[in-house]
Order: sequence, then structure tokens, then C-alpha cells
Amino acid sequence: MSQGAAALPGDPPGGRRAVAVWGLGVGVYFVAIIFRTSLGVAGIDAAERFHINASALSTFSILQLLVYAGMQIPVGLMIDRLGTKKVLALGAVLFTAGQLAFALSHAYGTALASRALLGCGDAMTFISVLRLGARWFPARRGPMIAQVAALCGMAGNLVSTMVLARLLHGAGWTATFGGSAAAGVLVLLLTLLFLKDHPEGHEPPPTAHAAGGKGFVRRQVARAWREPGTRLGMWVHFTTQFPAMVFLLLWGMPFLVEAEGLPQETAGLLLTVVVLSNMAVGLVYGQIIARHHAARLPLALGTVGATALLWAAVAGWPGAYAPMWLLVTECVVLGACGPASMIGFDFARPANPPERQGTASGIVNMGGFIASITTLLAVGLLLDATGDDYRLAFCSVFVLEALGLSQILRLRTRAQRREQERVVASRVETVHVPAVSPGSTA
Repeated sequence: MSQGAAALPGDPPGGRRAVAVWGLGVGVYFVAIIFRTSLGVAGIDAAERFHINASALSTFSILQLLVYAGMQIPVGLMIDRLGTKKVLALGAVLFTAGQLAFALSHAYGTALASRALLGCGDAMTFISVLRLGARWFPARRGPMIAQVAALCGMAGNLVSTMVLARLLHGAGWTATFGGSAAAGVLVLLLTLLFLKDHPEGHEPPPTAHAAGGKGFVRRQVARAWREPGTRLGMWVHFTTQFPAMVFLLLWGMPFLVEAEGLPQETAGLLLTVVVLSNMAVGLVYGQIIARHHAARLPLALGTVGATALLWAAVAGWPGAYAPMWLLVTECVVLGACGPASMIGFDFARPANPPERQGTASGIVNMGGFIASITTLLAVGLLLDATGDDYRLAFCSVFVLEALGLSQILRLRTRAQRREQERVVASRVETVHVPAVSPGSTA
């Protein structure tokens, strides 16, 4: 800690050991992302292996995301009660078992259950990593710690598009998915051996789980939802995240191969462009918002507009195949969707007191996953109904973007007004707080 930095009472010291312990937690998250996105490069192979149509194929990702979204609040409660180490270890057990079962599955029902198990374990990782960072690093490092964790997650996506895609068509289905499960076993062992919830002397105070009463969770959700900033954040996340997630998680590879006539290797490279763009844009957006808080909404709306424009250009291209330069541009723009979705948390955070931050973040985080689930299903149904017309099926994206955009425009003034009221109130409180003399105790 620097000499001039103000330390909060009980602030963790950070340092190399903190980096090592937190890095181990990030490693678990990294492997979870590899497993989560592995189906995105195996959609065509999965359809052939399980003899299923587009709607059934989309059910894999829909179920996985449903489990992930539904687990957010329960996982937060588990971390408070059991600690980060136990939850991360349980998550590693579940997503590793899910990946291994998926490798050995030959029936559609078994494979579906495997992806649900994987989604359950995956849901336990990111919140745990955020909590681990808060326990090991000073509070002022929180935003940077979260940003780096998200970048490491995208690196896991990169492994899927660059490594697993090649292994799948060289080593085969069982060897690829079964071999990758070994990474889950490795991070599980490292977690059990070396991960600690917090540094010595910085144990969190005991939590009174029953203090909130029987309706505590319901009241927390209701109070967070009443804040316009929470709802605005949810709709920003809803509108910005899903186009890239749908593309990377399932439909990007089949679209590029079957509708655009590209070799699978070239399609895999284009998916890699989305991931690399995501990592680069994330750093740029983070710096802009840190320096110019008012840039949050323009960045989010600009990303939505650019995504819709490029999506329409590809879908409406008059020739049989869109040119490569247009596909590359679309993938670069899709890379901005993930960083733009993180802006949603920046609207919810100042709208809620510390004791409601987890609930508000859970509401925001569910927005993008609800949009992704809806679009994954809509694309699958439209593909079956139109004889695999990807360009027509992908037009479902515009419906959800229009819905989300209308809600953002409806809520933005109300949220800004409430945020300004809170700023004024905090200034008044600061003015009326009596000064504490150097010799006194507080």
C-alpha cells in the first residue's frame, strides 16, 4: 500500500500472497468459461452426434443459461454461509463432472443433463472470485480486480475458439471434452490445497443469517427493483450482452459455416476476433468511464446502435455470402457487447446501499441472460420453421434490441434524477458531519 493511500479500517493488505490466492480463484473461473463456451465450437458436431435439429440444439445453451441465471442469488447466500473456498470447490466438482459426462454422452437426454450440471457449477465461480478479491485486496482495488477477472474469463473463451475447436476435429468428441475435464480436476485440487477465504487477522464478522426474518430475500429484491438505477442497469445489460453471447455460445459457428460457406477453421478465427475485441474494448471502456462518468449511457447506446447496424448489414447483404471484410467488422463490433453490458452494474451500484449490492447486481446480471435465452430459443425455432434461413432467424435480435432500447430511454431520466438527488443528499450530510479532533476517538 502506498504511503499516501488512505486505508479503511480492517482493509486487507493485498500484496503477492493476495495475488496468488486470488489468481487461483480466477483460474477456477477461467476453466469454467472454457467449459461454458466449449459448445459454441461444437454445435455442428453436437447436432450430428445426437441426431437433433436446431431447436433441440439451442436447448443445450438455453438450459445451461437458465441454471446459471437461477443460481445467482442462491450462490450469494451460499458464499455468505459456507465461505468462498467451499463454494468454489463445489463449483469445480460440478462443472468438471458436467464436462466429463458430456464427453461420454451418446443420448440427447444425458447430454442435456450434463450441460445443466455444468451450468450449476459455472454459476458458482464469478461471484466467488469477486468476493475473494474483496477479502484479499484493499477496497480501492475492487474495480480493477473485477475488470481483470472478466478479462481472464474472456481468455477462457479464447481457448475454446482456438484450441478446443482444433482438437475437436483432430482428436474427436470424447477425447476433446474428456481431456479438457482434466483441467477441472487440476483447479479443484489446487483450490482444496492452497485457497484461503481471507488473510489472517482479516476474518469477516459473523453474519446473522436469520436476522432479516422470513421475508428478507423478498424484501431485498423488492427494494432493489424499486430503484430506477437497478432497472436501468438490468435493461442496459439485457440489450447489450445477448448478441455476442448468442453468437459465441452457439449460433456463430453454424451461421458462418452453413450460411456463409466458410471453412470451420476460418469460422473459428472469426469467433476469436470477437473474443480479442471484447478484451481490448473492455480496457478502453473501463478507462473512459473512470474518467468521464457521464459517458456510461452514450457508450451503451452507441454499442447497441453499432451492433444493430452491422447485424442488419450482414443479414440484408444482397449476395449469397457477405464479404469477409463485413464479417470481420461485425465480429469486432460484437466484441464491444460484453464490455457494454458491464455498464449496467455501474447504474445499479450507486442506486443501492452496500447491504443491497449483491441483490441489485443479481437483478442486473439476469437481464442479459434472459435476453440470451430468449434469442437462442427464437433462432432455433425460426431456423426449423424457415428451412435453416439464418439471416431471417437472426432478425429476432432486432426485436429484443428494440424492447431493451425502449426501456432504457424510458428509465434514463428517472435514474439520473435519483442519482443527482443522492449526490446532493450526500453533500448535505458531509457538510453537517461534525469534525473529529485529532485527539478524539470515533
